[in-house]
Amino acid sequence: MTASTTPRILVAGGGIAGNAVALQLLRAGIAVTVVERATAPRPGGQAVDLRGPSREVAERMGLTEGIRKHLLHEKGMVVVDRDGNQKYRMPMDMFDGKGPVADIEISRGDLNGVLLTELAGVAGELDYRYGDWIEALDQDADGVDVTFASGAVERYELVIGADGVHSKTRALAFGPEEQFTTYLGGYMSFYTIATPPQAEPDWMTTRVVPRASIGVRPDSDPATSKAIITLRTDADPALRRDIPAQQRLVREMLAEAGWLAPEILAQLSTATDFYFDELVRVDMPTLSAGRVTLLGDSGFCGSPMTGMGTAMAVVGAYILAGELAATPGDVAGALARYEAAITPFLDKAKEIPGGGIQMMVPKTKLGLAAAQQVGKLLTTKVMKPVMMKMLETTDDYTLPSY
Repeated sequence: MTASTTPRILVAGGGIAGNAVALQLLRAGIAVTVVERATAPRPGGQAVDLRGPSREVAERMGLTEGIRKHLLHEKGMVVVDRDGNQKYRMPMDMFDGKGPVADIEISRGDLNGVLLTELAGVAGELDYRYGDWIEALDQDADGVDVTFASGAVERYELVIGADGVHSKTRALAFGPEEQFTTYLGGYMSFYTIATPPQAEPDWMTTRVVPRASIGVRPDSDPATSKAIITLRTDADPALRRDIPAQQRLVREMLAEAGWLAPEILAQLSTATDFYFDELVRVDMPTLSAGRVTLLGDSGFCGSPMTGMGTAMAVVGAYILAGELAATPGDVAGALARYEAAITPFLDKAKEIPGGGIQMMVPKTKLGLAAAQQVGKLLTTKVMKPVMMKMLETTDDYTLPSY
Protein backbone atom coordinates (compact mmCIF):
# COMPACT_ATOMS: atom_id res chain seq x y z
CA MET A 1 0.00 0.00 0.00
CA THR A 2 1.09 3.59 -0.55
CA ALA A 3 1.14 6.15 2.22
CA SER A 4 -2.19 7.58 1.00
CA THR A 5 -4.02 4.27 0.97
CA THR A 6 -6.79 3.79 3.54
CA PRO A 7 -6.90 0.17 4.78
CA ARG A 8 -10.04 -1.96 4.95
CA ILE A 9 -10.20 -3.45 8.44
CA LEU A 10 -12.12 -6.39 9.90
CA VAL A 11 -12.91 -6.49 13.62
CA ALA A 12 -13.83 -9.91 15.03
CA GLY A 13 -16.01 -9.40 18.09
CA GLY A 14 -18.75 -6.88 18.88
CA GLY A 15 -17.94 -6.44 22.55
CA ILE A 16 -16.47 -3.41 24.29
CA ALA A 17 -12.99 -3.75 22.77
CA GLY A 18 -14.25 -4.40 19.24
CA ASN A 19 -16.83 -1.63 19.25
CA ALA A 20 -14.42 0.89 20.79
CA VAL A 21 -11.76 0.33 18.13
CA ALA A 22 -14.39 0.31 15.36
CA LEU A 23 -15.73 3.65 16.59
CA GLN A 24 -12.33 5.35 16.54
CA LEU A 25 -11.39 3.87 13.17
CA LEU A 26 -14.67 4.97 11.64
CA ARG A 27 -14.18 8.49 13.00
CA ALA A 28 -10.77 8.50 11.28
CA GLY A 29 -12.39 7.71 7.94
CA ILE A 30 -11.29 4.07 7.83
CA ALA A 31 -13.69 1.44 6.48
CA VAL A 32 -14.60 -1.13 9.13
CA THR A 33 -16.42 -4.46 9.11
CA VAL A 34 -17.45 -5.92 12.49
CA VAL A 35 -18.56 -9.54 12.83
CA GLU A 36 -20.19 -10.72 16.04
CA ARG A 37 -21.13 -14.35 16.65
CA ALA A 38 -24.20 -13.43 18.73
CA THR A 39 -27.34 -12.63 16.77
CA ALA A 40 -27.97 -9.35 18.62
CA PRO A 41 -26.30 -7.11 21.22
CA ARG A 42 -26.08 -8.82 24.61
CA PRO A 43 -27.99 -6.79 27.23
CA GLY A 44 -27.14 -6.51 30.92
CA GLY A 45 -24.16 -8.49 32.07
CA GLN A 46 -21.83 -8.13 35.00
CA ALA A 47 -20.81 -4.69 36.28
CA VAL A 48 -17.59 -3.34 34.81
CA ASP A 49 -15.65 -0.24 35.79
CA LEU A 50 -13.30 2.31 34.32
CA ARG A 51 -10.02 2.73 36.17
CA GLY A 52 -6.79 4.59 35.60
CA PRO A 53 -6.14 5.93 32.07
CA SER A 54 -9.38 4.42 30.73
CA ARG A 55 -11.27 7.31 32.31
CA GLU A 56 -9.27 9.75 30.20
CA VAL A 57 -9.89 7.60 27.12
CA ALA A 58 -13.64 7.65 27.76
CA GLU A 59 -13.50 11.44 28.00
CA ARG A 60 -11.47 11.81 24.81
CA MET A 61 -13.82 9.46 22.95
CA GLY A 62 -16.87 11.44 24.06
CA LEU A 63 -18.35 8.54 26.05
CA THR A 64 -18.51 10.09 29.51
CA GLU A 65 -21.97 11.63 29.22
CA GLY A 66 -23.48 8.38 27.93
CA ILE A 67 -21.75 6.36 30.64
CA ARG A 68 -23.01 8.62 33.42
CA LYS A 69 -26.61 8.05 32.31
CA HIS A 70 -26.20 4.35 33.11
CA LEU A 71 -24.03 4.39 36.24
CA LEU A 72 -24.89 1.75 38.82
CA HIS A 73 -25.70 3.10 42.26
CA GLU A 74 -23.29 1.12 44.40
CA LYS A 75 -22.08 2.36 47.78
CA GLY A 76 -19.33 -0.18 48.34
CA MET A 77 -18.61 -3.75 49.44
CA VAL A 78 -19.50 -5.54 52.65
CA VAL A 79 -18.34 -9.02 53.75
CA VAL A 80 -20.73 -11.03 55.95
CA ASP A 81 -20.76 -14.27 57.96
CA ARG A 82 -23.15 -17.21 57.50
CA ASP A 83 -25.89 -15.35 59.43
CA GLY A 84 -25.51 -12.16 57.41
CA ASN A 85 -23.67 -10.26 60.12
CA GLN A 86 -21.05 -7.81 58.93
CA LYS A 87 -17.38 -8.83 59.06
CA TYR A 88 -16.09 -5.60 57.51
CA ARG A 89 -17.18 -2.93 55.07
CA MET A 90 -15.38 -0.95 52.34
CA PRO A 91 -17.38 2.12 51.25
CA MET A 92 -16.77 3.19 47.66
CA ASP A 93 -15.22 6.51 48.70
CA MET A 94 -12.90 4.91 51.28
CA PHE A 95 -10.20 4.56 48.62
CA ASP A 96 -11.17 7.59 46.52
CA GLY A 97 -13.36 5.50 44.22
CA LYS A 98 -10.55 3.10 43.30
CA GLY A 99 -11.33 0.18 45.64
CA PRO A 100 -13.16 -3.10 44.98
CA VAL A 101 -16.18 -0.99 44.01
CA ALA A 102 -15.14 1.94 41.79
CA ASP A 103 -16.92 5.26 41.40
CA ILE A 104 -17.61 4.51 37.73
CA GLU A 105 -19.55 1.23 37.59
CA ILE A 106 -21.76 0.31 34.63
CA SER A 107 -23.18 -2.96 33.33
CA ARG A 108 -21.23 -4.49 30.45
CA GLY A 109 -24.32 -4.36 28.22
CA ASP A 110 -24.97 -0.69 28.99
CA LEU A 111 -21.37 0.30 28.21
CA ASN A 112 -21.57 -1.60 24.95
CA GLY A 113 -24.86 0.16 24.26
CA VAL A 114 -23.16 3.54 24.69
CA LEU A 115 -20.54 2.49 22.13
CA LEU A 116 -23.15 1.18 19.68
CA THR A 117 -25.11 4.43 19.95
CA GLU A 118 -21.97 6.40 19.11
CA LEU A 119 -21.22 4.07 16.20
CA ALA A 120 -24.70 4.60 14.79
CA GLY A 121 -24.14 8.35 14.78
CA VAL A 122 -20.85 8.34 12.85
CA ALA A 123 -20.90 8.89 9.11
CA GLY A 124 -18.59 6.36 7.53
CA GLU A 125 -18.22 3.00 5.87
CA LEU A 126 -19.36 0.52 8.55
CA ASP A 127 -20.52 -3.02 7.80
CA TYR A 128 -21.85 -4.57 11.04
CA ARG A 129 -22.83 -8.25 10.91
CA TYR A 130 -24.42 -10.27 13.69
CA GLY A 131 -24.55 -14.05 13.60
CA ASP A 132 -21.28 -14.46 11.69
CA TRP A 133 -17.67 -15.19 12.56
CA ILE A 134 -14.28 -16.06 11.10
CA GLU A 135 -13.66 -19.66 10.04
CA ALA A 136 -10.31 -19.35 8.25
CA LEU A 137 -7.50 -16.86 7.60
CA ASP A 138 -5.09 -16.90 4.66
CA GLN A 139 -2.69 -13.99 4.73
CA ASP A 140 0.17 -12.65 2.64
CA ALA A 141 2.36 -9.57 2.88
CA ASP A 142 -0.41 -7.20 1.82
CA GLY A 143 -3.55 -8.51 3.49
CA VAL A 144 -5.74 -11.36 4.69
CA ASP A 145 -8.29 -13.46 2.84
CA VAL A 146 -10.99 -14.24 5.40
CA THR A 147 -13.48 -17.09 5.16
CA PHE A 148 -16.61 -16.52 7.25
CA ALA A 149 -19.05 -19.02 8.74
CA SER A 150 -21.64 -17.61 6.34
CA GLY A 151 -19.52 -18.87 3.44
CA ALA A 152 -18.37 -15.45 2.24
CA VAL A 153 -14.69 -14.92 1.44
CA GLU A 154 -13.40 -11.35 1.61
CA ARG A 155 -10.05 -9.57 1.74
CA TYR A 156 -8.86 -7.06 4.32
CA GLU A 157 -5.63 -5.18 4.95
CA LEU A 158 -5.93 -5.95 8.68
CA VAL A 159 -7.87 -8.29 10.95
CA ILE A 160 -8.33 -7.29 14.61
CA GLY A 161 -9.16 -10.17 16.94
CA ALA A 162 -11.34 -8.80 19.75
CA ASP A 163 -13.29 -12.01 20.28
CA GLY A 164 -12.52 -12.75 23.92
CA VAL A 165 -10.35 -14.99 26.03
CA HIS A 166 -11.19 -18.07 23.92
CA SER A 167 -10.49 -16.15 20.70
CA LYS A 168 -10.81 -18.14 17.50
CA THR A 169 -8.94 -15.41 15.67
CA ARG A 170 -5.97 -15.92 17.98
CA ALA A 171 -6.07 -19.68 17.48
CA LEU A 172 -6.10 -19.31 13.69
CA ALA A 173 -3.29 -16.76 13.53
CA PHE A 174 -1.08 -17.67 16.50
CA GLY A 175 -1.83 -21.23 17.59
CA PRO A 176 -3.76 -23.20 20.25
CA GLU A 177 -5.12 -21.36 23.27
CA GLU A 178 -3.10 -23.49 25.70
CA GLN A 179 0.15 -21.94 24.45
CA PHE A 180 -0.83 -18.51 25.73
CA THR A 181 -3.04 -19.00 28.81
CA THR A 182 -2.18 -19.60 32.46
CA TYR A 183 -4.78 -21.08 34.79
CA LEU A 184 -5.10 -18.91 37.91
CA GLY A 185 -6.63 -21.46 40.25
CA GLY A 186 -10.37 -21.26 39.86
CA TYR A 187 -13.59 -20.35 38.09
CA MET A 188 -16.02 -17.45 38.21
CA SER A 189 -19.74 -17.44 37.55
CA PHE A 190 -22.28 -14.63 37.16
CA TYR A 191 -26.04 -14.61 36.60
CA THR A 192 -29.10 -12.47 37.24
CA ILE A 193 -31.35 -13.17 40.21
CA ALA A 194 -34.41 -11.57 41.77
CA THR A 195 -33.08 -9.27 44.47
CA PRO A 196 -33.43 -11.09 47.82
CA PRO A 197 -35.51 -9.09 50.32
CA GLN A 198 -32.72 -9.50 52.89
CA ALA A 199 -30.04 -8.04 50.61
CA GLU A 200 -28.71 -4.67 51.72
CA PRO A 201 -29.74 -2.13 49.04
CA ASP A 202 -26.95 -0.53 47.00
CA TRP A 203 -24.15 -2.64 48.49
CA MET A 204 -22.19 -5.48 46.94
CA THR A 205 -22.40 -8.12 49.67
CA THR A 206 -20.15 -11.17 49.79
CA ARG A 207 -19.98 -14.36 51.83
CA VAL A 208 -16.66 -16.26 51.76
CA VAL A 209 -16.20 -19.89 52.80
CA PRO A 210 -13.17 -22.14 52.34
CA ARG A 211 -12.49 -22.49 48.58
CA ALA A 212 -15.52 -20.46 47.45
CA SER A 213 -17.37 -17.16 47.67
CA ILE A 214 -20.89 -16.06 46.77
CA GLY A 215 -22.15 -12.52 46.50
CA VAL A 216 -24.99 -10.23 45.48
CA ARG A 217 -24.27 -7.10 43.47
CA PRO A 218 -26.75 -4.29 42.67
CA ASP A 219 -28.15 -4.18 39.13
CA SER A 220 -29.45 -1.29 37.03
CA ASP A 221 -32.97 -2.49 37.97
CA PRO A 222 -33.48 -2.62 41.77
CA ALA A 223 -35.74 -5.68 41.31
CA THR A 224 -32.79 -7.73 40.10
CA SER A 225 -29.22 -8.30 41.22
CA LYS A 226 -26.20 -10.16 39.95
CA ALA A 227 -24.99 -13.29 41.70
CA ILE A 228 -21.18 -13.39 41.78
CA ILE A 229 -19.47 -16.70 42.49
CA THR A 230 -15.79 -17.62 42.74
CA LEU A 231 -14.63 -21.22 43.08
CA ARG A 232 -11.08 -22.23 43.98
CA THR A 233 -10.45 -25.64 42.47
CA ASP A 234 -8.27 -27.53 40.03
CA ALA A 235 -8.80 -27.01 36.33
CA ASP A 236 -11.22 -29.45 34.69
CA PRO A 237 -11.34 -29.23 30.87
CA ALA A 238 -14.51 -31.34 30.87
CA LEU A 239 -16.40 -28.39 32.38
CA ARG A 240 -16.11 -26.27 29.26
CA ARG A 241 -19.53 -25.92 27.57
CA ASP A 242 -21.08 -28.45 30.01
CA ILE A 243 -23.55 -26.17 31.78
CA PRO A 244 -25.18 -28.88 33.96
CA ALA A 245 -21.73 -29.92 35.24
CA GLN A 246 -20.80 -26.29 35.90
CA GLN A 247 -23.96 -25.73 37.91
CA ARG A 248 -23.45 -28.94 39.87
CA LEU A 249 -19.99 -27.75 40.87
CA VAL A 250 -21.35 -24.39 41.99
CA ARG A 251 -23.99 -26.07 44.15
CA GLU A 252 -21.55 -28.56 45.66
CA MET A 253 -18.93 -25.99 46.63
CA LEU A 254 -21.47 -23.61 48.19
CA ALA A 255 -23.81 -26.16 49.79
CA GLU A 256 -22.81 -25.15 53.33
CA ALA A 257 -22.31 -21.42 52.76
CA GLY A 258 -25.35 -20.26 54.73
CA TRP A 259 -26.46 -16.60 54.44
CA LEU A 260 -28.46 -16.12 51.20
CA ALA A 261 -26.73 -18.96 49.36
CA PRO A 262 -29.78 -21.30 49.24
CA GLU A 263 -31.95 -18.57 47.71
CA ILE A 264 -29.26 -17.56 45.21
CA LEU A 265 -28.52 -21.15 44.19
CA ALA A 266 -32.23 -21.93 43.80
CA GLN A 267 -32.31 -19.49 40.86
CA LEU A 268 -29.26 -21.04 39.20
CA SER A 269 -31.02 -23.43 36.83
CA THR A 270 -33.56 -20.86 35.62
CA ALA A 271 -31.09 -18.03 34.94
CA THR A 272 -31.16 -16.99 31.28
CA ASP A 273 -27.73 -15.33 31.39
CA PHE A 274 -25.68 -17.92 33.32
CA TYR A 275 -21.96 -17.36 32.76
CA PHE A 276 -19.19 -19.68 33.92
CA ASP A 277 -15.54 -19.67 32.89
CA GLU A 278 -12.09 -20.39 34.17
CA LEU A 279 -9.88 -17.67 35.57
CA VAL A 280 -6.96 -17.39 33.19
CA ARG A 281 -4.27 -14.93 32.22
CA VAL A 282 -3.40 -14.42 28.54
CA ASP A 283 0.21 -13.54 27.73
CA MET A 284 1.25 -13.18 24.11
CA PRO A 285 4.87 -13.08 22.93
CA THR A 286 3.65 -10.45 20.46
CA LEU A 287 0.24 -8.94 19.76
CA SER A 288 0.54 -9.18 15.97
CA ALA A 289 1.17 -11.95 13.47
CA GLY A 290 1.52 -10.38 10.04
CA ARG A 291 -1.78 -8.68 9.21
CA VAL A 292 -3.63 -10.02 12.28
CA THR A 293 -3.50 -8.27 15.65
CA LEU A 294 -5.17 -8.84 19.01
CA LEU A 295 -7.13 -6.53 21.29
CA GLY A 296 -8.79 -6.92 24.69
CA ASP A 297 -9.11 -10.32 26.37
CA SER A 298 -8.01 -12.16 23.23
CA GLY A 299 -4.56 -10.61 23.54
CA PHE A 300 -4.12 -9.51 27.13
CA CYS A 301 -6.65 -10.92 29.58
CA GLY A 302 -5.62 -10.56 33.20
CA SER A 303 -8.78 -12.28 34.53
CA PRO A 304 -11.69 -10.54 36.34
CA MET A 305 -9.58 -10.58 39.52
CA THR A 306 -7.51 -7.63 38.23
CA GLY A 307 -10.55 -5.37 37.93
CA MET A 308 -8.83 -3.92 34.85
CA GLY A 309 -10.30 -5.91 31.96
CA THR A 310 -12.50 -3.11 30.64
CA ALA A 311 -9.78 -0.53 31.19
CA MET A 312 -7.31 -2.60 29.15
CA ALA A 313 -9.86 -3.09 26.37
CA VAL A 314 -10.69 0.61 26.11
CA VAL A 315 -7.11 1.89 26.37
CA GLY A 316 -5.93 -0.72 23.87
CA ALA A 317 -8.69 0.20 21.40
CA TYR A 318 -7.86 3.89 21.65
CA ILE A 319 -4.15 3.34 21.03
CA LEU A 320 -4.59 0.81 18.22
CA ALA A 321 -7.04 3.04 16.34
CA GLY A 322 -4.88 6.09 16.94
CA GLU A 323 -1.76 4.47 15.51
CA LEU A 324 -3.61 3.09 12.48
CA ALA A 325 -5.15 6.49 11.77
CA ALA A 326 -1.74 8.16 12.09
CA THR A 327 -0.22 6.06 9.27
CA PRO A 328 -3.07 4.34 7.39
CA GLY A 329 -0.71 3.39 4.58
CA ASP A 330 1.75 1.68 6.95
CA VAL A 331 -0.19 -0.98 8.85
CA ALA A 332 2.95 -2.83 9.98
CA GLY A 333 4.43 0.33 11.47
CA ALA A 334 1.17 1.17 13.23
CA LEU A 335 0.99 -2.30 14.79
CA ALA A 336 4.56 -2.06 16.04
CA ARG A 337 3.84 1.31 17.67
CA TYR A 338 0.58 -0.02 19.17
CA GLU A 339 2.40 -2.85 20.89
CA ALA A 340 5.21 -0.62 22.12
CA ALA A 341 2.74 1.92 23.53
CA ILE A 342 0.33 -0.51 25.22
CA THR A 343 2.81 -2.99 26.73
CA PRO A 344 3.96 -0.82 29.70
CA PHE A 345 0.31 -0.31 30.64
CA LEU A 346 -0.54 -4.02 30.30
CA ASP A 347 2.41 -5.08 32.45
CA LYS A 348 0.90 -3.17 35.37
CA ALA A 349 -2.79 -3.64 34.60
CA LYS A 350 -2.54 -7.45 34.58
CA GLU A 351 -1.24 -7.56 38.14
CA ILE A 352 -3.79 -8.99 40.60
CA PRO A 353 -4.01 -6.86 43.77
CA GLY A 354 -4.01 -8.45 47.18
CA GLY A 355 -2.49 -11.84 46.43
CA GLY A 356 -4.95 -13.28 43.92
CA ILE A 357 -7.34 -16.14 44.53
CA GLN A 358 -5.27 -17.43 47.47
CA MET A 359 -6.28 -14.38 49.52
CA MET A 360 -9.74 -13.97 47.99
CA VAL A 361 -10.91 -17.51 48.77
CA PRO A 362 -8.52 -19.32 51.15
CA LYS A 363 -8.63 -23.12 51.28
CA THR A 364 -9.07 -23.54 55.04
CA LYS A 365 -11.08 -22.00 57.88
CA LEU A 366 -7.84 -20.84 59.48
CA GLY A 367 -6.73 -19.20 56.26
CA LEU A 368 -10.14 -17.61 55.86
CA ALA A 369 -10.02 -16.16 59.38
CA ALA A 370 -6.58 -14.72 58.69
CA ALA A 371 -7.66 -13.23 55.34
CA GLN A 372 -10.67 -11.56 56.92
CA GLN A 373 -8.49 -10.06 59.63
CA VAL A 374 -6.32 -8.61 56.88
CA GLY A 375 -9.47 -7.29 55.19
CA LYS A 376 -10.53 -5.53 58.38
CA LEU A 377 -7.05 -4.07 58.79
CA LEU A 378 -7.09 -2.66 55.26
CA THR A 379 -10.21 -0.64 56.08
CA THR A 380 -8.36 1.33 58.76
CA LYS A 381 -7.01 4.83 58.10
CA VAL A 382 -3.46 3.80 58.84
CA MET A 383 -3.52 1.27 55.99
CA LYS A 384 -5.05 3.59 53.38
CA PRO A 385 -1.67 4.60 51.88
CA VAL A 386 -0.79 0.91 51.40
CA MET A 387 -4.12 0.20 49.70
CA MET A 388 -3.86 3.27 47.50
CA LYS A 389 -0.42 2.19 46.31
CA MET A 390 -1.83 -1.21 45.30
CA LEU A 391 -4.81 0.38 43.54
CA GLU A 392 -2.93 3.08 41.62
CA THR A 393 -0.46 0.92 39.71
CA THR A 394 -1.51 2.31 36.30
CA ASP A 395 -2.14 5.93 37.25
CA ASP A 396 1.36 7.01 36.22
CA TYR A 397 0.97 5.64 32.68
CA THR A 398 1.30 8.35 30.05
CA LEU A 399 -1.56 7.97 27.61
CA PRO A 400 -0.60 8.85 24.01
CA SER A 401 -2.51 11.67 22.32
CA TYR A 402 -3.87 11.38 18.78
